[in-house]
Amino acid sequence: MKRSTHNLLLSFLSGASWAFAVIGAWVTFQSFLFLGFITAILFTFLFLFCALLIIVVLENLSLSRDRYEELLKQTTLLEEIRDTLKSSDASLQG
Repeated sequence: MKRSTHNLLLSFLSGASWAFAVIGAWVTFQSFLFLGFITAILFTFLFLFCALLIIVVLENLSLSRDRYEELLKQTTLLEEIRDTLKSSDASLQG
């Protein structure tokens, strides 16, 4: 199955967001450590909240895309079933 550019972009952005969250949390913690351990932890949690929000949005976009593709497949199958039923009904009456 051929993957679309949209799916590839979402996969790349999702992986980059996870890397950004992990590395960014470490950098944030190290940057604010001079203010104290508790302050560094609080800023790290604030950063992680923002980074994880981005990840959730990207995952939601990916799920919406998958749902849309499944609906297209289901619509195609239902149309084939409808056409088959119409042709069999026409052959029974004719």
